[in-house]
Amino acid sequence: MSNFVYLSRERLNELEEELKELKTNGRKRMAERIAEARSHGDLSENAEYDAAKDEQGMLELKINQMENMLARARVVDPKSLSNDEVHILAKVTVKNVNNNKTYTYTLVSPEEADIKQSKIAVTSPVGASLMGKKKGEIVAAKVPAGVIKFEILDIE
Repeated sequence: MSNFVYLSRERLNELEEELKELKTNGRKRMAERIAEARSHGDLSENAEYDAAKDEQGMLELKINQMENMLARARVVDPKSLSNDEVHILAKVTVKNVNNNKTYTYTLVSPEEADIKQSKIAVTSPVGASLMGKKKGEIVAAKVPAGVIKFEILDIE
């Protein structure tokens, strides 16, 4: 897997807006908190000031991480990709061969993975086992609980 982060146009726009918010209003709110804490006197014994400075460090770290991710971002239009095989941003319906349960996942970059939204990373055991496969194929994913076999029912 390359060092690129593959995103849909919509997700890229969301991240750019979030970054803009953090860099403007987030930094402004943080500066106000630090100024307020500083006004409480002796900085060497001011826990509120220390907490605000720690939060500022976390904010700057998040900004830096988002800038780094956006610098590596590549926009992928899922409509331009073939449904013949599983690829990033594909919506894949699979059946667990062991228990006959059906699941639908969208394969995304690790930065976008969110199991609650059924978005799994292409680098995860299940995601990696599905990549490049075709409808009807049975794949084996080595997960912490053992090996799970999936039959690919549909690719969108």
